[in-house]
Amino acid sequence: MILTDREIQIFLANRQLSIKPEPDPVLYSSTSVDLTLAKQLRVWSFDQIEKSKGEIITPGPKFSYPEFRDKYTKRISIPPGKGYILSPDAFVLAWTRETINLPNCSRVAARVEGKSSLARLGLAVHVTAPTIHAGFEGPIQLELCNHGPVSIRLTPGMPICQLIFETTLGTPAKGYSGIFLKQKR
Repeated sequence: MILTDREIQIFLANRQLSIKPEPDPVLYSSTSVDLTLAKQLRVWSFDQIEKSKGEIITPGPKFSYPEFRDKYTKRISIPPGKGYILSPDAFVLAWTRETINLPNCSRVAARVEGKSSLARLGLAVHVTAPTIHAGFEGPIQLELCNHGPVSIRLTPGMPICQLIFETTLGTPAKGYSGIFLKQKR
């Protein structure tokens, strides 16, 4: 079942989940809470991509996403006052400013989804990866892609996505333990 704004606030007050910093009341809708954009992005290093033309990656047990990320992207901070211009067909990695904690015992998981106001401009916030598993703790990584015909200015602190909380039928035997747990931006 999806939590309503009231239940989200009750779960926060009872420490069954946490969002730090706590969202401003205007960021709640009836069944979600908006999260905002952090100032860090990972952008593609086109020089490195050009040098690696013809290289093929093979995702699987021996594939190291952190090594791939560090080889092909560079970390930047969005310039204050200017923002970051996301051109049509561009793709960057981003994070929420907020850190989320979904304790295993709380029987809560979540989904990160786009905001319709941004989607209508062509901005997608995830590439088929909306699930935030029970046991997750950290900022939420976003895969921002501009599918629209015009550039979009991204600014730190802008509402960028919405988080929808769902109760689980029980507590998991194993909480989230993947490579993105308490990840660095």
